[in-house]
Amino acid sequence: MGPKRIITITLVQTWTFLNMSPRCGSSLRQISSIPIQARKYLALEQDMPHQRSDARTMSMKENISSRWRELHGSKCWENLLEPLDPSLRREIVKYGEFAQAAYDSFDFETYSKYCGSNYYRKDELFDKLHLTRHGYKVTKYIYAMSDIDMPRWVETSLADSAWSKESNWMGYVAVSTDDESESLGRRDIVVAWRGTIAPAEWVQDVKVKLTPLGEGNVKVEQGFLSVYTTKSSSSKYTKKSASQQVMKELKKLVSSYKGKGEQVSLTITGHSLGGALALLNAHEAATTFSNDVPVSAITFAGPRVGNIAFRDKLHKIGVKVLRVVNKLDMVPKIPGFGLMEAMTQNKLGRSIAQKLHWTYVHVGVELEVNMSKSPFVKHEFDLVGFHSLEVYLHLVDGHYSSKSEFRKDAKRDPALINKSTDMLIDELKIPENWRQFSNKGLVYNEYGRWVEPARVEDDLPSPPSESSDGDDSDDSSIDSASSQEDQMN
Repeated sequence: MGPKRIITITLVQTWTFLNMSPRCGSSLRQISSIPIQARKYLALEQDMPHQRSDARTMSMKENISSRWRELHGSKCWENLLEPLDPSLRREIVKYGEFAQAAYDSFDFETYSKYCGSNYYRKDELFDKLHLTRHGYKVTKYIYAMSDIDMPRWVETSLADSAWSKESNWMGYVAVSTDDESESLGRRDIVVAWRGTIAPAEWVQDVKVKLTPLGEGNVKVEQGFLSVYTTKSSSSKYTKKSASQQVMKELKKLVSSYKGKGEQVSLTITGHSLGGALALLNAHEAATTFSNDVPVSAITFAGPRVGNIAFRDKLHKIGVKVLRVVNKLDMVPKIPGFGLMEAMTQNKLGRSIAQKLHWTYVHVGVELEVNMSKSPFVKHEFDLVGFHSLEVYLHLVDGHYSSKSEFRKDAKRDPALINKSTDMLIDELKIPENWRQFSNKGLVYNEYGRWVEPARVEDDLPSPPSESSDGDDSDDSSIDSASSQEDQMN
């Protein structure tokens, strides 16, 4: 870490410390000063705990079969964002939860020999993370690596016997079950990409260099493309790139369901770095499937990914992009400069911007949410909190319109905000960073030592097949998705 980074982080930490809310031993604010929505939540917690524990924390599912194209972006979400359509809100939160699953199942412990892998098998992922209610089945895990230095974008185990020294679990492919497909009006295939939770690293580590993507003048950020396309013949998990792995699975699923005469859609989601990978994936998928499969991307806290030509290419091939952005988050503001992006709105500015190698622009339609409206969060400077996906989902759930207050009938549990942050107001008495594995995964063995347990064979990271086409050896995923209802009931 260079001197500049040390100074930056120290100043941020000092600012945050001087503005911290009261801790143990300090007096909390008077109840009367707490926003009314937070007071109601607090009353349920303290006076009527049974009501809080029984309170529904999600909206009832609905049949959207007659509206799915509109909700999927066929009209670029026209008249659906201001105010935010309730059905669209539910869909955004759903895909956001799929992206959050990529964090909640990821092993971040650098001293673990499994650091960088997924804790769970693909057939148990949604069950372990309480996401079976959405009616999807995971069919494929995706692994990635990078050939350029990008700290914290690819986690590395410090253990000598690490499962992999160069690869990371980077996301997954899932597909809607038969019952869910009937409710959705089509067979929905989802790709969820894992991102990064350390926004302070972005300023230093994002590579400003634009690199060509395909033919023409289309260019994208070098680091993002590296994660998506790098492979190594010596790697057990990334002999095929993330691009090759995911596209092989998508081709297989699309061919299977289209062959049965079903309507198929592809929805790609991701947070932070995952949002960038989602756009690269959407570009490749739309190019591959042409107009046969509607392709949409719903991203959270995504950075700018490419130049004007990249934006125009995605529009031309029909990719629909909805970007959810927290007004206070820094990551969506990089790389590049907002001023340059604004210049592209007129002919002269566009002509100038196209000649500059560092001109980045956003893609698609933006839904901006504002953390200052939430009565549940601390209004402090917190880079990690501003960037947190759980904070994003809380804000989407409470968002009605740009001019309205936080939605009074928001149902998503505010406690989720503190899963990996300290953003909730202290009066709610939810511990900070509460989601942890017991003893950080260590167990007490028969010899009286605390050790990392060996994973049973079924729980070990499962590499893609080493066959020449890079296909996964588990071809039962398509049929098993159709029978997922039986497994969930």
